[in-house]
Amino acid sequence: MKSLVGVDAESTALSRETAGEVLAIRGGRPLTGRVEVKGAKNLATKAMVAALLGETASVLRDVPDISDVQVVRSLLEVHGVTVRDGDEAGSLRLDPSGAVSAHFEEIDAHAGASRIPILFCGPLLHLLGEALIPDLGGCRIGDRPINFHMDALRAFGAVVDKSYEGIRITAPNGLHGADIELPYPSVGATEQVLLTAVRARGVTELRNAAIEPEIMDLIAVLQKMGAIISYEPNRVILIEGVEKLRGYDHRCIFDRNEAASWACAALATDGDIFVGGARQQEMLTFLNVFRKAGGWFDVHEDGIRFRRDDALKPVMVETDVHPGFMTDWQQPLIVALTQAAGTSVVHETVYENRLGFTEALVQMGADIVVHPQGLASPERRVPRRALEQAAVITGPTPLHGADVVVPDLRGGYSYLIAALAAEGESIVRNVGILRRGYEKLLDKLDALGADYDVVG
Repeated sequence: MKSLVGVDAESTALSRETAGEVLAIRGGRPLTGRVEVKGAKNLATKAMVAALLGETASVLRDVPDISDVQVVRSLLEVHGVTVRDGDEAGSLRLDPSGAVSAHFEEIDAHAGASRIPILFCGPLLHLLGEALIPDLGGCRIGDRPINFHMDALRAFGAVVDKSYEGIRITAPNGLHGADIELPYPSVGATEQVLLTAVRARGVTELRNAAIEPEIMDLIAVLQKMGAIISYEPNRVILIEGVEKLRGYDHRCIFDRNEAASWACAALATDGDIFVGGARQQEMLTFLNVFRKAGGWFDVHEDGIRFRRDDALKPVMVETDVHPGFMTDWQQPLIVALTQAAGTSVVHETVYENRLGFTEALVQMGADIVVHPQGLASPERRVPRRALEQAAVITGPTPLHGADVVVPDLRGGYSYLIAALAAEGESIVRNVGILRRGYEKLLDKLDALGADYDVVG
């Protein structure tokens, strides 16, 4: 019975998904069944912002019903964009014809912990000549400086003024093409340049750009709108600015982060999960590591099936920008590696604080030692970075129930997997954070046979 303990039946029916902040999970049973993944959070939210650039309405399809999407929808509506449900389930129609400026307080109130407001800068500068950015939040997994964004906007001719309220950005002489080289292939900064350059006067050359599948899908969205963008060798993107853009009709790329999360859940619980909507090409790097760790997968036209092949094996993993192993993938994988026979090493090179979640896994019985300065190894292929850390996982170690608090999106999902794999009952708190990136999470747990109750 997946009910709300201590709440009447009517409230249960109305608020099971939205009220699930605390789960009591009884683990030790395999997760088996089918779940569906929809559009990628990291594309849908950015494509919604891109709709501001069009002179006509846009339609975005396969949009996940997650809180990050609701945040962006609210921010667009604050700026006068009309957002309505589209002609099919999971689609949105976005009409920017009534776009207006918003106040710091309104933006801050709707943004919450999201960092998405910074990507409104380019489109708003083109549309209104001004953009306001309040203090930014987001998952506390490391320092995510906005200097890449601000430096890029200045290169386009923007003027950045800071105040106690936040940042006011203007373009008194309009925006022009720029020659930009990123110090690091940042996904957010690459999105910023794309969303700004498409309507800037002249040509923009972006070097050391991020090339994640979601970036390529955003480029596809912008090209549908009339943008001229070419991807060249060695992480170079060329954008020829155009005077105007139209709306788009686009179906989001699938969420490879969620697909990998469910794959790791199958591995950790010795389950068998079919992830509908998952595609092989965008997950090649993950699938290689999954296989090395003892996983088995079968690629179908409509998704990928994941389960264990044999006993789990230790692996060495280095996170990196695409086409490397995503930082979002290492957290759920580490849970499975606690059950591998031997010593695994995960080198985190993207964020400096993304291994903090392992403290709760140790509380549950895992043998994990974090090295704050990282580890050198002759087998490594990713260059060492000043901010990196490393986790050494020795297994197998039985996991047992514990009382844990979700710290961030991917770390929190990892606690969920650990609780489902552990013997006994776990209390997982602050589960609402997971709604930022996992659509209908409780329904999916039900479909896989998870044993839990919503207790708060």
